[in-house]
Amino acid sequence: MKALLLLLLCLPLTALAAGNEATLDDLQNPGYHDKPDWFKSSFLDIREDVAEAGDQDRRVILYFYQDGCPYCAKLLQDNFGDREISATAKQHFDVIAINMWGDREVTGTGGELTTEKQFAADLGVQYTPTMLLLDEDAQVVLRIDGYFPPHQFHQGLRYVALKREREGEPFRDFYLRQDPKVASGKLHSEGGFLQAPLRLADNRAESERPLVVMFEQPVCAACDELHEDILERETVSYALSNFDGAIVNAWSEDPVQTPDGRETTAKQWASDLGIEYTPSLVFFDGDGKEVFRTEAYLRGFHVHGALDYVATGAYRHEPSFQRFLQARTAALQARGIEIDMMD
Repeated sequence: MKALLLLLLCLPLTALAAGNEATLDDLQNPGYHDKPDWFKSSFLDIREDVAEAGDQDRRVILYFYQDGCPYCAKLLQDNFGDREISATAKQHFDVIAINMWGDREVTGTGGELTTEKQFAADLGVQYTPTMLLLDEDAQVVLRIDGYFPPHQFHQGLRYVALKREREGEPFRDFYLRQDPKVASGKLHSEGGFLQAPLRLADNRAESERPLVVMFEQPVCAACDELHEDILERETVSYALSNFDGAIVNAWSEDPVQTPDGRETTAKQWASDLGIEYTPSLVFFDGDGKEVFRTEAYLRGFHVHGALDYVATGAYRHEPSFQRFLQARTAALQARGIEIDMMD
């Protein structure tokens, strides 16, 4: 009953408001989203899937989802529902859907037998959707944790389809050469955040509060939305007050002292951390150790949840951010608070 309640709480509000009569499938699997019929029907032997794709000069995408996930619905509807994006995906990839909490048997890339949920856990899947774009040796070329807006998602597909990693070009450089979505063109600032030059190891020695570093860039519509909408909300602003904060231009040559004491540039640090998307929020504890990060397009509910996940120390005893959010949603719902995860 508890699992059913959590799934019902994750059901998109549009589905609840539709007022359609529930079918037996709806009751068995609330919040399920139909996958495109061109997704590969796989026996989940990942080795075979990669080999079969390679024989056809294609690559494999592992798509981790969960039922009732609004960002999964957005990915399927807005991204794969786009004619140009779906054409790229169908031409160059075999897309394999894997339930983050599923019990189907999976044969991993090393031949090991496991389950969907253990496979997801072993790969460090914390968000849905998460997509792993693999090469012919089953190595991850590009990892997309969470939701990418359509333009950026399409560039990710193109980057892997064109095999640009073989030329040593990072995805972020490939993406920047494309036409970016219209954005303000300014690097944002927040009152009370640490100022340049950033001396983050010194900050960790002086402060007991966790640190959030926001990796951004001037031409970034999602960064504009984060600062001009989400962080301006009273509840989110209050949650952010529990942190020391810093904003880093992920592709600048500005000097920075990292939380572990290295002297480097912002661009090199972002590269060392594997930052591919802006904004990315990386959280550090009092000792300067990274404890969590978000690398997806997130609305207010999830940004607020990420801040609380770290500020409360919940990450120490609940390694799954998704389960933390599910429990949080259930607790708020029990108090009569309506939740719109896309607000």
